[in-house]
Amino acid sequence: MSTFLAQLPIPVQTVGLLVLSNVFMTFAWYGHLKNLSAKPWWIAAFVSWGIALFEYLLQVPANRIGYGTFTLAQLKIVQEVVTLAVFVPFAMLYMGQPLKLDYLWAGLCLLGAVYFIFRS
Repeated sequence: MSTFLAQLPIPVQTVGLLVLSNVFMTFAWYGHLKNLSAKPWWIAAFVSWGIALFEYLLQVPANRIGYGTFTLAQLKIVQEVVTLAVFVPFAMLYMGQPLKLDYLWAGLCLLGAVYFIFRS
């Protein structure tokens, strides 16, 4: 781990790595729909697995760093918030999807989950 990263507070390290991990995850899961739609599914699967390797190289350290500062349930809820925060810009900017009010409602539901999982 770089000394710069190690100097950051553990929650910042954890969330930062989860954000980067989710960028790779989102492209692995959905990027092939735009870029490889004309290719056989198995080519998309292999490309996605290659991208997902980088997701795991960031996600595993993120969870290992964060576990102890965060409970397991808190790590999962943080992951879900980060996933939505990465997915919405990806859907709009990369995939050309329109902004939907449903994204706001989903975000509000996740804020409720954050409240309940972190309140104690």
